[in-house]
Amino acid sequence: MALGHLGINVPDLVAAKQYYDVVMPLVGYEEFFAASDEFSYRPAGGKPGTFLFFYPSTEAGDYSRHRQGLQHLAFIVKTRREVHAIHDAATALGSTVHIAPKEFPEYHPGYYAVFWLDPFGHMLEAVCHRPPES
Repeated sequence: MALGHLGINVPDLVAAKQYYDVVMPLVGYEEFFAASDEFSYRPAGGKPGTFLFFYPSTEAGDYSRHRQGLQHLAFIVKTRREVHAIHDAATALGSTVHIAPKEFPEYHPGYYAVFWLDPFGHMLEAVCHRPPES
């Protein structure tokens, strides 16, 4: 079985769409649809995978990855170069980089990732599971 989709509430749907329209193609996603009250992405090129839906928050309150609920989203990319490109894009968008690109041998050899925060505090990760490119 696979995870079909995730729904994420954000306090500013317009700002979220502008941000994720830049980020999602870098992690292999394309727009699925956009409406005034939600927008979504799917794996690009008809590949199987989890869809992401974004909705406006209906209750006030700040998100925290330290409370119960979503801790972070990790996106698999093919190369370490892509990890760096995503780091560069997140930095250009003004995101806070939580952990700059590096290897995490405690997970497994070749686990190379960057962690950053979106404008609403959601932690995102781009990870390559392959050894360095030649």
